[in-house]
Amino acid sequence: MSLSRRALLRLGTVSAVAALPGAKALAQLQSPQGGAEAAATEGGASARAVERHGISFFGDLKYPPDFRNFDYVNPAAPKGGPFSMAPRSTYYNQADGTFDTFNPYNQRGNGAQGLELIYDTLMVAAGDEKSGMYGRLASSVIISGDGLTYRFKLRPEARFHDGAPLTSADVVASFEAYKAEGYETIRMALRDLESVEADGPGAVMLRFRPGRARDVPLTAAGLPIFSRAHLAKHPFGQSSLEMPLGSGPYKLDRFEQGRFLEYRRVADYWGRDLPSMKGRYNFDTVRYEYFRERVPGLEAFKAKIYLFREEFTAREWATQYDFPAVREGKVKVETLPDESFSGVQGWFFNTRRPKFFDRRVREAIGLLFDFDWTNRNLMYDSYRRTVSFFQNSEMMATGKPSPAELKLLDPFRDRVPEEVFDEPYVPPATDGSGEDRNLRRQALELLKDAGYSIQKGRLVDPSGAPFTVEFLDYQSAIERHTSRFIAHLKKVGIEGSFRLVDAAQYQMRLQSFDFDIVIKRYGFAPYPGDELRAYFSTEAARTRGSYNLAGIADPVVDHLINTALAAPDAESLIVTCRALDRVLRAGRYWVPQWYLGLNRIAYWDQFDRPAVKPKYDLGVIDTWWSKLAEPQRGG
Repeated sequence: MSLSRRALLRLGTVSAVAALPGAKALAQLQSPQGGAEAAATEGGASARAVERHGISFFGDLKYPPDFRNFDYVNPAAPKGGPFSMAPRSTYYNQADGTFDTFNPYNQRGNGAQGLELIYDTLMVAAGDEKSGMYGRLASSVIISGDGLTYRFKLRPEARFHDGAPLTSADVVASFEAYKAEGYETIRMALRDLESVEADGPGAVMLRFRPGRARDVPLTAAGLPIFSRAHLAKHPFGQSSLEMPLGSGPYKLDRFEQGRFLEYRRVADYWGRDLPSMKGRYNFDTVRYEYFRERVPGLEAFKAKIYLFREEFTAREWATQYDFPAVREGKVKVETLPDESFSGVQGWFFNTRRPKFFDRRVREAIGLLFDFDWTNRNLMYDSYRRTVSFFQNSEMMATGKPSPAELKLLDPFRDRVPEEVFDEPYVPPATDGSGEDRNLRRQALELLKDAGYSIQKGRLVDPSGAPFTVEFLDYQSAIERHTSRFIAHLKKVGIEGSFRLVDAAQYQMRLQSFDFDIVIKRYGFAPYPGDELRAYFSTEAARTRGSYNLAGIADPVVDHLINTALAAPDAESLIVTCRALDRVLRAGRYWVPQWYLGLNRIAYWDQFDRPAVKPKYDLGVIDTWWSKLAEPQRGG
């Protein structure tokens, strides 16, 4: 599973031409909630700048300047004890089942899990706000009246693990590395960051281009800051297993390539008492155990090789969590509400390949997936069908377009399917028999209209070439579902196959778009921003390593993304995303799968956690603590 921008900001990691922010957005940005105002001049025009303790999409912040800790943490949580888990999700160049580099932020190799634990960021996202970020390395930020210059004041006490002070020179070197050799999605996100300049050792100026995407400052504020001296000896663009140097709450202690990594808490971490860090990162050690497949990973959890597991497979959840340790109360099994976006999960077509150019072909293939039968027979009737790119959120299109949506869509009536102006597309329900002949007939009609015919039991194109598809994956957890899908394809003459490759090869093929159909899950922040461009823009479709696996390259989609990125307020953003959802759904770029709306977790009973879970996050690892730890003060 890929992480959303919000999740990356929570971890502390993480351009089309858009219109200038509207007056309402600037008024919100300059809200006096942030602190003292000061006169400023930018671009030759007199304006008012405001010093703030935090930043957000639309200027609204939950926590005041004098807040002591986030509401969802226990500020007195004891420090100590171990935590261990198998990787839950990936970001940037990471692969699920292995690692061969300690830099997940460039384009080379397969990044290790957990590196975000060793780095600090200028600011850190709150887990109970849609977009609020608060000071970490930066004690405050002064934002120019035009919203194009951010002056971050650095905390003088910030230190790297080798004792060297963290200064503006390190921040400048970090952003220079990102812009020159960062992972392509990082470089895309920072395209509107014009320059980064030191303002003495204790402050740094980030200057953005006019018309910048609204969330670029948040993305920049959430990216890890590296040591300039370390970068001089270990070039950022290389793949390396040299021990990294950070300044954060943990340091990498030991590892075995492709098998495990173990991080050790920095007892005298300089930022442990910051309001944004209080009560967080409480374990003495954090360990990641790697497994090539989910089944041996589950067996390792039962054997207490690691202590925490999030379960993503309905069959395992229904059948494998009644082992002795559960019955004896040694392992806790729970479901927790997931109030974040349900995400976008499905089989994505690689529309760069000619066989998938035609929308009718893509729709026909989608009709042959029997979700109702699959859910009942393979997934214990646990899931609901995903239908939207913004499933289970206020961004999801429903009913006919509102007047505000029509205002956005009307200029493109001759460039989008007519259905965009009616009810949004929803995959039809099947009769649940597993042999819905009506939908099969509809699929055959679409294929016939697209120029295909059946000859000797095989679907062929006008030249007589057979239609074949390959489903690519790195693990067998969904193989039963895919195999059933392939069986239905065969009944209309499509030759399907399932190819299982190792995690490193899978990641490489995704980055080079070397696949027919692939399963992927995307997540969004509560206020979608630059991830829209990373997932759906023409620029991303042409960028190696981007998240636009489907190869969506539609000027109408690009226009709506630009409009969303420039939305002056939440209402405008919601309306634009609903319009975008209609156009994307009409494109039939994927075969949507399913969603749950819950986190299924199991853990050995040696952890405790705050009574309140962060609304938009699971809270693991950073808010939990060990029952084995002794209550203590400070770090």
